[in-house]
Amino acid sequence: MQDDEEDLSLGHVFTEPPRPPTPPPTFATYTRNTFPDLKIRLVGSHPLWAHHLWNAALAFASYIDSNPEIAHNRCVLELGAGGGLPGLVSAQNGAKKVVLTDYPEAVLIDNLEFNARKNLSPDEQDHVETQGYIWGHPVDNLLRALPKDPASTGFHLIILSDLIFNHSQHDALLKSCDMCLISRSANNDTSIAPCVLVFYSHHRPHLADRDLDFFRKAQDAGWVCEEIVTRKYPPMFPEDPGEEEVRATVHGWRMTRGDTGDFPH
Repeated sequence: MQDDEEDLSLGHVFTEPPRPPTPPPTFATYTRNTFPDLKIRLVGSHPLWAHHLWNAALAFASYIDSNPEIAHNRCVLELGAGGGLPGLVSAQNGAKKVVLTDYPEAVLIDNLEFNARKNLSPDEQDHVETQGYIWGHPVDNLLRALPKDPASTGFHLIILSDLIFNHSQHDALLKSCDMCLISRSANNDTSIAPCVLVFYSHHRPHLADRDLDFFRKAQDAGWVCEEIVTRKYPPMFPEDPGEEEVRATVHGWRMTRGDTGDFPH
């Protein structure tokens, strides 16, 4: 029977049509006053949306530049980094360690490494590492990237930039954050609590409530969630359905465990 099935195979008759070539990479510029502009290379096309520099990433980078103490001499993890803009800005603002992660696919990780090489000084590059990582999976490799000192038992800042529209991944994202964020008791800088910063837009206004499920799940798990930023940008996709003002607004939230302490607003 197995031989008969092989004889009936039509794979040699109907060949797969040639795939269109992958579009070339594009570049987007983050303009700033305190540092040179950053030129971010984006992959030409990708099903995980890494070929866009999202408004949330621009707002995130601006927030870090305006509040450098949240990155300076601290360990920073960016999940789903795409072009890696917020993490690179953290490195330029004196982060002790920055780990940029995205889905473990060569085109994504190679692009992150390219952006670090092209935008950071050699000294800044020494403080940056890129890794492939799937949300919700074990974090041993991420934690091994931390500086080799007793105080570095987790990350002080975790960056989630425009990720929560992936509704099926809310639980996995929260699991990774819980495993990676340093405990308050191990945090040497008591003036700023270890935190997860979550910046996003409601790209599909009719699903905004499902976006916000992320924070309801976080609160149920014991996180303290507070909106700290609201900023308007031109909408990413003007032709998309839904109220344009909703799609054009970037929201930034801070998530901490327990008492929050002082934090820049």
